[in-house]
Amino acid sequence: MATPSYEFGHCVVCGHTDAEVIAERDDLRDEVESLWAFHEKRLRVGTPTTRLMDRVAFSERAPLRLVKCNECGLIYRNPIERTHELTEIYARQAPATEALHSLHETQRPALRAPARRLRRALGRGGSGLEVGSYVGAFLAAARDEHLQMEGLDINPCLNTFARSMGFTVHDGELVDFPADRTFDVIAILNTFDQLADPRGTVHAARKLLRRGGVLAVRVPNGALYSALQSRLWHGLVGRISAREILAQNNLLTFPYRWGFTPGSLTRLLRECGFEIDDVRGDVLVPTADEWTRPWARLEEMVVKGVLAVGAAVGARWAPWFEVYARRS
Repeated sequence: MATPSYEFGHCVVCGHTDAEVIAERDDLRDEVESLWAFHEKRLRVGTPTTRLMDRVAFSERAPLRLVKCNECGLIYRNPIERTHELTEIYARQAPATEALHSLHETQRPALRAPARRLRRALGRGGSGLEVGSYVGAFLAAARDEHLQMEGLDINPCLNTFARSMGFTVHDGELVDFPADRTFDVIAILNTFDQLADPRGTVHAARKLLRRGGVLAVRVPNGALYSALQSRLWHGLVGRISAREILAQNNLLTFPYRWGFTPGSLTRLLRECGFEIDDVRGDVLVPTADEWTRPWARLEEMVVKGVLAVGAAVGARWAPWFEVYARRS
């Protein structure tokens, strides 16, 4: 893999460059080693490398530095990879079909809840577009809720797989989507945090939504990462270690471009012409599969179950959160 090139970053919510450093390169390298050690104990010997993706290996390299905007709290990489390299990273991935089937079956049950919430927010069935449709798990869950969702992704391999599952999926990015189409719903789940231009994407979504249409966004919580990162090497947080909370929710090493907080994301959506209907805390979808040791499967279920109870109380410190907004 070629060495990426970087440029100076800034906050994509408020545009400021005034930020404090929360993790340097050495800190993040320690997190990478810690993540590998965490999963080495929990995965069976001989686990195929294709099953390590999105657990110990991620599309983007670990950041060189993470900072937090002093104005709105957004966590972001600075320096940051250039936009064309980000697009190439996601477009060229070609996972094995077996791995894609496993991801689809693992993620589909967990995505039924956001599909139901989206249906309730809309108040009826309707047409929709999922940005970053990946393996089609949410498309399947949405279909069960009588939402006629189509997919959109920049990866040809993933789109071919999703089409083989019977879904309509388009190639490309939302900003280039034909302007003669409109939808009742646009969902950007587990993708918004990786976009090169989140604000431009929100503007594009608004143009494609019918009046009163709903935009659903699901992202990892940068506020929780920031709060726990300093505690990684200092004992326990309650009965669960900071490392386990972050590792079980794909927050350790922060493999994302942007770490939105509930406050920073709702601010961005309002500035782009949306009214906020709901903000809900959640946890990462299950990652355990047939290569996960039985005790580790149970551990993941218990840890995420405990965290889900707290997330239901409020999104501020949930590992992940969802925002449902309506085109005003």
